Amino acid sequence: MTTRRGLLAGGVALAAGAAAYGVLGARPSVNLARATGFPRLQMPPLLDTSESGRFDVTAQSGTTSFIGGRATPTIGFNQPYLGPVVRVQKGPLQPKVANALSWPVSSHWHGLLVPGEHDGGPHLPIGPGSNWTPDMQIDQPPCTAFFHTHIHGRTAQDVYAGLAGVIHIVDGHDAERGLPETYGTDDLTLVIQDRRFAGDGRLAYANSMMDIMHGMTGDTILVNGQIGTAAHVPTGIVRLRIVNASNARIYSLRLSDSRPMHLIATDGGYLARPIALETLRMGPGERAEILVDFTSGHDVSLVSDGDPNQGMGGMMGRARGMLDGLTGARRFEVLPILVDERLPVAVDKIPDTIGGKAPSLADFEIAKTRRFSLDMGMGGGMMGGGMMGGFAINGDPFEMAVVNQRVRLGDTEKWVVSTTMLAHPFHVHGVSFQVVRENGRDPLPESSGWKDTVVIDGETELLMRFTQPAGDRTPFMYHCHILEHEDGGMMGQFTVA
Repeated sequence: MTTRRGLLAGGVALAAGAAAYGVLGARPSVNLARATGFPRLQMPPLLDTSESGRFDVTAQSGTTSFIGGRATPTIGFNQPYLGPVVRVQKGPLQPKVANALSWPVSSHWHGLLVPGEHDGGPHLPIGPGSNWTPDMQIDQPPCTAFFHTHIHGRTAQDVYAGLAGVIHIVDGHDAERGLPETYGTDDLTLVIQDRRFAGDGRLAYANSMMDIMHGMTGDTILVNGQIGTAAHVPTGIVRLRIVNASNARIYSLRLSDSRPMHLIATDGGYLARPIALETLRMGPGERAEILVDFTSGHDVSLVSDGDPNQGMGGMMGRARGMLDGLTGARRFEVLPILVDERLPVAVDKIPDTIGGKAPSLADFEIAKTRRFSLDMGMGGGMMGGGMMGGFAINGDPFEMAVVNQRVRLGDTEKWVVSTTMLAHPFHVHGVSFQVVRENGRDPLPESSGWKDTVVIDGETELLMRFTQPAGDRTPFMYHCHILEHEDGGMMGQFTVA
């Protein structure tokens, strides 16, 4: 819901050449952004492990000034808010994750296909003053992945406060594919979040029943932890690596002038060829790579239409949906993108093919079919310091000591996942899957290729092959990636042996 405070903050920031683009419902033109001198969007720091196969990140506290120079407490990896982009390639990878905070954290490698003992889930906490040094092996196609803390009961609040970063798996062949590859120039990483701020500029995390039931949504958009910036791009083809790092908001992204977005990769890597899209749906935890053609020299804005969970149809969403409609928050601007003729052009046309291998799990015998119901009850209780609303999977709320499913290593299974209340982004650790059917129909284009997270809005059929082991001490998770739902119990765990 867009608050009066949020709109006022946007107005003040606009006058100062800062935050109006970030406020839901505020829709200034791109020309206004250029005229008012909005600062340039900065990319996250880049940690390139190509030479050593090693990198260090430290979970730390700090302060960040998002609005009007007013500082607010935040946390991040190697910096006060969010973390770096870590560039890795196939082969050995030896991260060192240190914890300089006063409470346990973890580092879940969201999208990496590694064994359960390296996955960084809730069974692998890093205590205050401690560090974790998994010795991993990366063996998967190029993709954009994600890493974030995953301590049960406080994942939502810690990710909201900033404890997350991005991973690029690369293979050095993007030039041969005809893809932009210059970090920060024609290859941009966009970490999209929505946040709320109190009147004094402090980051606000609420735990009302509405916030728990729907997940925590904000009235202000951040891109790479920044408000009111504009991306600058060359007059050529530009790659946008988009990460939905919001706690709960589902985006329906498009370009303001209706030019196509060419989808080239989903969670698990490249598609066989680009797919031209008008709208790209992205739930929390999903990643997508798109190409946008700027050879015309025309500026554009990345915008989003409404979140299905914040509209008229969702449970307890009627009141919020009505308010969003009144304030204009059903459609809002995410990021203006301005063409800068001074930047070098490396790619000037959309490639015909990318070379990604289409999922072929249908060629494998299905060993078992499992069904999962993402449940939301109306019961009350306490979980992780806040109210919970009866969140469960198949009627069972998450318990650390309970293994819900046991899977055989090397098997291919069909998972049928359904929900009757709200749309839920469903994430599975340690596996890439193929979306086969969504509500009895062929999947959406953004569900193509290899996936590890997909929005469930009705019933969705998934095929997955289990290639990574996970034992009872460090099982894999499957859960809703609305983080308040996950913390509230909409999560299960499974072994692979």
